[in-house]
Amino acid sequence: MSAHGPMPKSSWIFPMVAVALFGVVTVAGYEFTPSPGGLVFAIVLLAVLFGTVFAAVHHSEVIAERIGEPYGTLLLTLAVTIIEVALIATIMLGEKPVPALARDTVFAVVMIVCNGLVGLCIFIGCLRYREQDFQVSGANLYLSVLFVLATITLVMPNYTMTTPGPVYSAAQLAFVDVVTLMLYGVFLYTQTIRHRDYFIQGGASDSSDGTPLSNRMLTLSIVLLLVSLLAVVLLAKKFSLVVDVGTAMIGAPPAFAGVLVALLILLPEGVSAIGAARSNDLQKSINLALGSSLATIGLTIPAVGVATYALDKELVLGLDGPGTVLLLLTFALSMLTFGTGRTNILFGLVHMVVFAVFLFMVLVP
Repeated sequence: MSAHGPMPKSSWIFPMVAVALFGVVTVAGYEFTPSPGGLVFAIVLLAVLFGTVFAAVHHSEVIAERIGEPYGTLLLTLAVTIIEVALIATIMLGEKPVPALARDTVFAVVMIVCNGLVGLCIFIGCLRYREQDFQVSGANLYLSVLFVLATITLVMPNYTMTTPGPVYSAAQLAFVDVVTLMLYGVFLYTQTIRHRDYFIQGGASDSSDGTPLSNRMLTLSIVLLLVSLLAVVLLAKKFSLVVDVGTAMIGAPPAFAGVLVALLILLPEGVSAIGAARSNDLQKSINLALGSSLATIGLTIPAVGVATYALDKELVLGLDGPGTVLLLLTFALSMLTFGTGRTNILFGLVHMVVFAVFLFMVLVP
């Protein structure tokens, strides 16, 4: 979506409808149940929620075109991460305990982004252009931080001795939260100030091809972005009820809920990344994809960790055996894919196959 031209009606209608829907449901005291009326409510809720998420992304892109790269993709990533934290925290801290949801969602985001989205972007881009280039230096920075964060949050909890099982003690979780935030903060400094050129592809086309964005439109987009994020946060609790009932009705394993939450969160960002790949700007696709993985771990885990500690809830982080194997496979494959600065169609296909294995193992563990 471009910032130029008139603002799409959906970009302000959906946030307003979302806030109104929350108000009506709250005042009426409606609780979702599996019934014909409940099905209609679920469809309306999902449509409004999807529309509001896309509206938030649209306004992020409008603002991003004014502030330039890599700040633009960073803003989009942070907006989506705020939505993710709201959804995970609301579901986890509800009446029904879901201690592993944060782990399942973060792992699902990493697998969806690093295999599904990256693979699809590379595959589509190389179908059209045979090969595509990107900055190896930037990709290596992404991967180095991602590997460390994923290992200390999703693998190490299985091997600590202070507490049994795949959980950290309070002191361990506090230390991991601090280290995670520090590492992500330094990465942001590197991305936006110290080595900004690592994340900008020299041959990428400039998206500013029309009338400059006015201050009035910029201010309106900032306000509507905040309203969109607030609306998603407000509707997160209602969405969690639909996820719980839907997962139970189809007999899916608990990890399936994490995949649904991750897919909802990543859909608009995925559309932007695929569009960039089709426009021969694979660097932007990589910034969006790998950046969302980093933000997911770097911000979601500390936020959920603080919330669970404050409310005395359990937070399960360690992956099981198959999940750990898939994570390590993703690490190795990513190093090969992003090691040369050029991609081809086979790399994309291999990543998509690993993603298909992940989905199959979720449904048939």
